Amino acid sequence: MIEDMLRTPAAVRDAERHTAHNYHPLPVVISSAEGAWLTDVDGRRYLDCLAGYSALNFGHRHPTLIRAAHEQLDKLTLTSRAFIHDQFADFCRELAALCGKDLVLPMNTGAEAVETGIKVARKWGYQVKGVAPDQANIVVAEGNFHGRTTTIVSFSTDADARADFGPYTPGFTVVPYGDLAALEAAIDENTVAVLVEPIQGEQGVVVPPAGYLPGVRRVCTERDVLFVADEIQSGLGRTGTTFACEHEGVVPDMYLLGKALGGGIVPVSAVAANADVLGVLRPGQHGSTFGGNPLACAVATEVVRLLASGEFQRRSVELGERLRVGLEGLVGRGVVAVRGRGLWAGLDIDPALMSGRDACERLMERGVLVKDTHGSTIRLAPPLVITEEEIDHVVAQLAAVLAG
Repeated sequence: MIEDMLRTPAAVRDAERHTAHNYHPLPVVISSAEGAWLTDVDGRRYLDCLAGYSALNFGHRHPTLIRAAHEQLDKLTLTSRAFIHDQFADFCRELAALCGKDLVLPMNTGAEAVETGIKVARKWGYQVKGVAPDQANIVVAEGNFHGRTTTIVSFSTDADARADFGPYTPGFTVVPYGDLAALEAAIDENTVAVLVEPIQGEQGVVVPPAGYLPGVRRVCTERDVLFVADEIQSGLGRTGTTFACEHEGVVPDMYLLGKALGGGIVPVSAVAANADVLGVLRPGQHGSTFGGNPLACAVATEVVRLLASGEFQRRSVELGERLRVGLEGLVGRGVVAVRGRGLWAGLDIDPALMSGRDACERLMERGVLVKDTHGSTIRLAPPLVITEEEIDHVVAQLAAVLAG
């Protein structure tokens, strides 16, 4: 099947031969990219509608970010946190300001940010809230995706992510996503945090019911529990605001950030919170050799400045509306349901028509790259630099695939 679909099957076979099969990529081999477009080893171009799961919000090789990376590569790339480098203060100060928080703790990957948030919440629970030693618990939501470390998969409800990786880490209570009553009932005297995604990306871009996030904020405040928002995929302009929580006027106690923070160049993540939360950490209690390195900070500072302009949030609103109208026009024509916010959409395709994987492969043949999740659901998350004409092109190609 791969040989039938790809002009250069040898490249795919070679990758399969020497790689652990923890991914099932589409059979395309990319060699270059610019803006919203990818080019394969045969020179065929594809419109990128995945954007690295939001890691490429600003497109491929954004000139401002590439320039910052080049300049920093010529000066200094790594010191470790044993020393302070000249890019560190600007990054932490400007990201803290963007988040409206006192402090920032830089890490590398999204999963590291989540692990950091868990550790900080537990330590806050013991030192500030007064929870008895080793009794802290965190409330999480069904359908969550926060990463794939052993602790994180311990509270996943995705069998593929969780099965056969036990024994599992205790200290988590899972409740239905969007069910405020269930969440409130799950909180007890040992609960230190509620950890939720404002929009569940891997679940198919699931937006919670109106009022849910404000309700979470209220309950957390009333019960002396930290509201930890995983904005790794939903944040940094993707949904039309800097953070998806803003759509309902909610400010969490802690932001978990990643993906787009690295500008599609280097992995960068961070935890942002006020001093009464992040201030519980002391030297030696948590760290990372590469977290907050000079190259990462130089790029991420420019990311923060791009977001501070508001341009990309506005583009997400305007282009997202165009995308929504186009996709909703396909409901009843092979699409069962459309969800999303800003330039982020989940589509449920009629499973009698085709699977999500089938749809992705057929779109690939038409020069559009997307990714499926959970059966017949596919996600669209194009770079925020995509144009109106390119949005229309995506919708048109999807309509053609559905029409057979």
